[in-house]
Amino acid sequence: MNTKKEILIGFAVGIIANVFGTLIYILLFSDLSIVETFNAAMGQGHMGSLLALGAILNLVAFFGFLRIKRDHRARGVMIATLVTALVILFYKVFA
Repeated sequence: MNTKKEILIGFAVGIIANVFGTLIYILLFSDLSIVETFNAAMGQGHMGSLLALGAILNLVAFFGFLRIKRDHRARGVMIATLVTALVILFYKVFA
């Protein structure tokens, strides 16, 4: 049971890191507001790229958990990254 909890915590950290990574990327590199950037990305078909750039922050979480010997949490971050990749793939194929 404890293993599942640790993986779930890692998954949540991975999703949160992805969201923060996306927002940080928008704030640093976009002249538009956050909502306008999302709308422009949707309109131009760059939403997948935006999500992928946000997932870079998952590297910090993943290697941070490995460094402090929290392997199950690192596994959760990896699962969150794979879910993000599947969402991007779904978006690219069906949108």
